[in-house]
Amino acid sequence: MGILGLVLIFISLIAHGHAHGPDSCNHEGGLCRVGNCIPGEYLAKYCFEPVILCCKPLSPTPTKT
Repeated sequence: MGILGLVLIFISLIAHGHAHGPDSCNHEGGLCRVGNCIPGEYLAKYCFEPVILCCKPLSPTPTKT
């Protein structure tokens, strides 16, 4: 019964609002975090709204060519 409850919670998180998922956040240079973004990051969107945030660095990291 506990597994069924977890599955229902997971489905409700995915279906709620604009949930993108962790892959979407990672591809855009962010990290998914529970709670608050750490200092030096801002909330870009939600990985799984309203619990897991997609946080991105305030300044873009330079890429080497």
